[in-house]
Amino acid sequence: MAYVAFNEPGAAALADAVAGTTIAPDEGRLSALEWSVVALARRDSLSSLRTPGRIAVAMRVVLKTPNPRLADERLEALRRMAVLAWHHNYAVPGHEVKAFLAAGFTLAQYDTMMASLSAARMSIKQ
Repeated sequence: MAYVAFNEPGAAALADAVAGTTIAPDEGRLSALEWSVVALARRDSLSSLRTPGRIAVAMRVVLKTPNPRLADERLEALRRMAVLAWHHNYAVPGHEVKAFLAAGFTLAQYDTMMASLSAARMSIKQ
């Protein structure tokens, strides 16, 4: 089960909204493209989640570094969630979970991704 920070504004409403949902067997699957986004997010830092300022944009142009953000809003929501999951495991802010669900993903997909990242993190430690 996912961690929800109930001390954040709106987190209790999120918990109420998902309390009675049922999960279909195929609902928790991610496509190959979505899994590749999750894998690539492993290298992204938490700073990639912030909106870059003018100086950061200028430095990116000068140094010719790629922008980690994705053009597709749905995949960007997945990337954001994956970056947070890689860095914080299940301790993801409630507003990020809401944005993930609003992008069209399901709680089953969220749980599948989190379980996979936890398993990957355990294999890295060993």
